[in-house]
Formats: sequence, structure tokens, C-alpha cells
Amino acid sequence: MGTWEAVRRGRLLIALLVAATAIPPASSAAATTLPKKAKASSPPQLLSEIPVHAGRLVPSSVVFPIYGDVYPHGLYYVVMNIGDPSKPYFLDVDTGSDLTWLQCDAPCVSCSKGPHPWYRPKKSKLVPSGDPLCAALHSGIAQDENSGQCDYEIQYEDRGSSLGVLIYDAFSLRLTNSTRAGPILAFGCGYDQQSAVQDASAPTDGVLGLGTGKVSVLSQLSNQGVTKNVVGHCLSGKGGGYLFFGDDLVPSSRMTWAPMSRIGFRNYYSPGPAKLYWGTQSLGAKQIEVVLDTGSTFSYFESHPYQAFLSAVKSDLSKTPLTEELDDSALPVCWKGQKPFKSVSDVKKYFKTLALDFVKGKRALLELSPENYLIITKHGNACLGILNGSEAGLRSLNVIGDISLQDHMVVYDNEKQHIGWVRAACNRLPKSGTSSL
Repeated sequence: MGTWEAVRRGRLLIALLVAATAIPPASSAAATTLPKKAKASSPPQLLSEIPVHAGRLVPSSVVFPIYGDVYPHGLYYVVMNIGDPSKPYFLDVDTGSDLTWLQCDAPCVSCSKGPHPWYRPKKSKLVPSGDPLCAALHSGIAQDENSGQCDYEIQYEDRGSSLGVLIYDAFSLRLTNSTRAGPILAFGCGYDQQSAVQDASAPTDGVLGLGTGKVSVLSQLSNQGVTKNVVGHCLSGKGGGYLFFGDDLVPSSRMTWAPMSRIGFRNYYSPGPAKLYWGTQSLGAKQIEVVLDTGSTFSYFESHPYQAFLSAVKSDLSKTPLTEELDDSALPVCWKGQKPFKSVSDVKKYFKTLALDFVKGKRALLELSPENYLIITKHGNACLGILNGSEAGLRSLNVIGDISLQDHMVVYDNEKQHIGWVRAACNRLPKSGTSSL
């Protein structure tokens, strides 16, 4: 995956598709470990210490510290404790896809060396092909119930992919109400991963898919009554931050909200179409469809809005002492000063605020300061962290990635079907406690 090898242009983990046909095991060894005739059944939910009110579970919330940064590492990840007994795994936080998966010793046909040993599955924990989650994963297309397992293949925009089978196992969670839970959740056991850069070590063990689909960890926790179907994140521009499931941390005021918008058949998080402004200058009458995606290091605009944005920036900078730098390999468009810059603060006076006005919301303005679209490279140059999506293969899609989400609390409320954001100090963890510490 793009995140795994710290490729020059960052990662782009927004999911393209999940294969809807059964995938044969990649080797005879894989077939031995994960037999087609295994008659796995849905395991019982494992919930402990969760309060019950009037015969119903009382949903709580769970908070995870986030690690990583936009530059130089190019990803944000959390620690998840999975299995019985539980073991820690680093998972790349991705709101642009549904499926959570781990590199899996099933045995592994193509995996990278990660921070932890590969997850070892048990035959008894296979998700059967007739399981509703298997059908949901394959867009409602029924699978062969005689196959005994639920195969998948997920592909991402950065040309990475994961192939494997769906399994069940326990996730160890410490909730904000001071109780513990060990829900049994379905996720991918990935025994064949392909990426843009081969034979490289991986900074994470897999991907945490947090999209709106039924197979996402968030949806499963909500269906089991552990948390509400709400997820939020706060990515610090200084590195780190926090992720939360449930609505206990959602501010009661100051949030800007926009209704969720559906883009085709994808389970993307979108606040709908937006108008672009550079300062007070409109960047065109045409509205653009926007997706919020923590699986993308940088932001991406379609060719037309990107060129309008770039032209406006270059027009302003032509009146400044900054000159374009063509030899910095970090990003396509960079500028240098009379001496190397140490931080965005050194150069922000030359740049304006980029604003997205989401037309379906009530005064739903997402304002991106220079810190939300610039990075200072190791050479001391200021580079644009907004790229041409058409050159990256994105079609009719504009992606707001990590760089533009930094220092905002962003909330995806699937219960109320709206998305909210507010400026926040993301380098301070909430006082309500964290999981996976």
C-alpha cells in the first residue's frame, strides 16, 4: 500500500472495489490452512462488563491514541488489541474504505515485514460464505455457501491491494465508562498484499476500515450495542492525535455540520458538493464532489479545480520573494526562499486561506489555512500538499486527505447522517480515557 513504503507522493487508500467472486487459495499451503470445506459458523458475541439498562446494552465510547504524521512518515495509525489472548497490531486509519484487515500467516503468500508478527488465524474462526457480512462485503451478491469461507480482494487507488478471507476474532476495548468489552468482529485475513513498492518493510500491520458499510468495525460495534455508529478523529499537525468511536466526545456546540451525501454506490464520507474559494476569490462556478479520507496523506482535486487553484496561488506568489523550486522530489510543486524555511509559519504570510463551501449545509464552510495544504520538506522548501487527482487516477472525485484534516476534530455521525468539524488542539488526548494503551 502507499502508506506502507512511505512512497514519495504519500498513500491513497480510498477503496476502488471489493471483488464479488470467490477467490481460490493462492497456494496448496493456504488451502490446507483455510480449507474450502470448513463449516464455520457465526460465533456468539463476546461482551463483558457492559452496562445493561432495561434489558438493553447501553452504548459507550472508546478512544484510541493516534500515532504518525503527514510528513515525513505519511500516515496516521492506531494500536488495536486483537485475538484471544489479545496481541497489539498497528492499523492505518482509513475512512475511505470499509474492510479492516491484517497481514495474515495463512500462510502468507505476499506480505511485508511489519512491526509485529503476522496474525495467525484459526480454522474455527472463518466467516462462512453464507454469513450476511459476506454478502454485504460483496455488495449484496450471494456467495457459494458450499465454499465454506468468505473470500475477498480489495483494491485501492494507489494500486495497492489485499487478498484473503474474512474471519472472526475478539477485539479488546476499554470504554470511556470504565468498562471493558471483547466483541467478536469480522475482519480480513490478508495473505496476499500487493503494493506500488515491493520488498519494503511495512510501518503498519494492516488497515482499519471505517467507512459506512456493514462490514466496517464501526458498523459491527454499533450493531452489537457497544458504541453508537459515530466515529471521529483529531489529527495533530505536530504528529499524533486521537480517534474515537461513539458520541461521548462530540461537542454540543461550535461544530459545523453538513448532511452526508451519497456518491454513486461507494461507502464514502462526503459532505456533498462544494464551491472553492481562494481567500475571497471564487475558483469557478462549478461545484465539486468531495470525499473526506484519512487513508490519503495529501488532498487531491480534479484537473480543472486543481489548475484554477494552482493558477491563483502562483499569481499571488509572483509578487513575493518566493521562487519556484523544481528539484525537490517530495512533491510536484514547491517554492524556496532566500534561506530554508523551518516551518509553515515562516511562509504563511504569502498564502491565503482555501475554503470549501458545502452548499447542502447551513454556512458549512471548511477553511484550510496554509498549515492545511503546505509542508516544509527536509530541504527547507514549501510544497503544496494538494495534488492533481486526475494525474493520480482519480476520476470525478476530489479527496480531502490528512494534511487538510489536521488540527480539526472531524465527526462522521452515521446515526444522524451528517458530518461535522471544528478547529481543535489535537495534540491533547481527551480526559475520558483511552483504549489499547
